[in-house]
Amino acid sequence: MGLLKAPENTPVWVNESRCKACDLCVSVCPSGTLAMRLDEHKVLGKMVEVISPENCIGCCECELHCPDFAIAVADRKEFKFAKLTDESRQRAEAIKANGFMAL
Repeated sequence: MGLLKAPENTPVWVNESRCKACDLCVSVCPSGTLAMRLDEHKVLGKMVEVISPENCIGCCECELHCPDFAIAVADRKEFKFAKLTDESRQRAEAIKANGFMAL
């Protein structure tokens, strides 16, 4: 996506100034890489957070579903992503069951 500068050696990152905390990215993440955290300084009182970057599989679902272009995923040519495991699937389901909040 070119608009966001990637932090060093990071598979997925968020521009918090663009994020409106709509939960869409967390709802489509199959690996439990993303979750919401409480943030009293934001309009909705929460913000998306990359909680498990080592489990990002590079599917780009979060980036594709973000209506505000606030999230980006590294290029497959530049980053080696993880494989989807049962543990990461279970974490994703637990986050969704927890109202998208970090566990």
